[in-house]
Amino acid sequence: MRLLLASASPARAATLRAAGVEPLVLVSGVDEPAVVERYGVTDPQDVALVLAKAKAEDVAARWEDAEGAPDTGVLVVGCDSVLELDGVAYGKPADAAQALERWRGMRGRSGVLHTGHWLVDAREDDEGPVTGATLGAVASTTVHFADVPDAELEAYVATGEPLAVAGAFTLDGLGGAFVRGVEGDPHTVVGIGLPLLRELLAEVGVRWTDLWAPRG
Repeated sequence: MRLLLASASPARAATLRAAGVEPLVLVSGVDEPAVVERYGVTDPQDVALVLAKAKAEDVAARWEDAEGAPDTGVLVVGCDSVLELDGVAYGKPADAAQALERWRGMRGRSGVLHTGHWLVDAREDDEGPVTGATLGAVASTTVHFADVPDAELEAYVATGEPLAVAGAFTLDGLGGAFVRGVEGDPHTVVGIGLPLLRELLAEVGVRWTDLWAPRG
């Protein structure tokens, strides 16, 4: 039994590995703006959840034909994160100018990082799907940003890191020094909430410890 991560995020994969789970990885081909438009969602939590669902279901549909796919199937998890500030959802900034503008609006304030999780039980036995379940939830964590001066913001944006992540910041990378603290699960800010994922797995009868990779 393996967990299949429907994400290109190295931070999500590293978080799972640090927690003892060695995931398989297949990146989704979802057009995020098109999905949001199709569902007509604007609430930040809803945006995070529908994108996570779309990614998980896309990968689950393609995995069966992927090279090296286990015959027994997999548990697919898709995630998507957005930062909510003043009721608006922010994903990855489009360019350096936008990242800098966002940080000038974030510094010295607090926002909420929402990470949607969607689990697809694509396991099979001799009689077909084990459960066929598809379910999800959102984990939300309040993030308190430091009052960072322009010179440091410009240096941070110049590294390119803020352009690759939702909300234009990281907790586990260069941006960690610009976060004063968090209220909630810090894994959510990195991109995958381990306690929430454990609860979703339990709903399909899988114990978290069953996914631990063998230790030599």
